Amino acid sequence: MKNIRALIIGATGATGKDLVNVLLQDCSYNEVVLFVRRPFGIVHPKLVEVFTDFDHQEKVADQIRGDILFSCLGTTLKAAGSKDNQWHIDYQVPLKFAQIAQSNGVQSLVLLSAYGAATDSKIFYSRVKGALEVAMERLAFDQYIIFKPGSLVRKDSDRVAEHIINAAFKFLNSFGILKRFRPLPTAILAAKLAKAPQTLSNGKHIVELEKIFSF
Repeated sequence: MKNIRALIIGATGATGKDLVNVLLQDCSYNEVVLFVRRPFGIVHPKLVEVFTDFDHQEKVADQIRGDILFSCLGTTLKAAGSKDNQWHIDYQVPLKFAQIAQSNGVQSLVLLSAYGAATDSKIFYSRVKGALEVAMERLAFDQYIIFKPGSLVRKDSDRVAEHIINAAFKFLNSFGILKRFRPLPTAILAAKLAKAPQTLSNGKHIVELEKIFSF
């Protein structure tokens, strides 16, 4: 694939930021369109910013056009403040955006989900992600790729629990334990996200945690 117009929601998150940098350096992508609330902070000839009120996405609907939609939007319960707000941000907003993209002829959707995402999970976050996976599939994009990473290594992360979990995995991994669950740097994840729609066929693909490193 060449001359790809990529659309990104969630560009200001840790993985989203790395994804933007990867796409800007990839000659296959000639335009990288970010739907953001505020300036991303860099200038590049391939970069287009569309300032968006995600509660009124219909106002930018005509600009939600391209070849691939990368959906990386997500938050934590702590940041959202309530389960209702997290459901809105992690489910309703990306689903509405994808609906508009699909109706505008976007053919490929790459969804950043999470390990353990399932509609019947006892964990709220996992249920939200699982519900979004199912709802996105119903939109019937020509190509639908779901990434399900586990613990992520984010640059300059201030999440204490994340540091503790990653340190525990690193310690166990040093003894050859739980290697398949080793923490994944967001820069590596971003590179895999960018590569996937160019190398995988049409249809649905799930890239599970253990497959991401070797993908």
